[in-house]
Amino acid sequence: MFRVVIYIGMFVTALAIYVLQRFSLPLPSVLNNYANDLFCLPLLLGAMEFTIRHLKKDKDFKFPLGFVILLASCYSFYFEYYLPSFNQRYTADWADVILYFLGGLLFYFSENKKGVRLSGKGLQDV
Repeated sequence: MFRVVIYIGMFVTALAIYVLQRFSLPLPSVLNNYANDLFCLPLLLGAMEFTIRHLKKDKDFKFPLGFVILLASCYSFYFEYYLPSFNQRYTADWADVILYFLGGLLFYFSENKKGVRLSGKGLQDV
């Protein structure tokens, strides 16, 4: 349940930033330039993982680290190298690349964190 609250909080924050940007309302530069880059992969990967778990009826499905790194690499290439060379609206920024990878790795390690649960059989890894 806690993860759902985190995802909803990230989604609402990212949506609020987007709406404020569309109305040209001032935002602190950190929020305006970097927050959505950090939230991008955790939100995307969370939605993808949720969908796959429900379609496959596999509540234990998790993305491998290689896939998370590949997706961060693709986003970095497309948004920070390819698009800026064809469209002036986009600018290349190494900080965004770092934030794509940071967001992806935070997602991976938070989803793959081992926990301990108390059950009728005693303590068990989850």
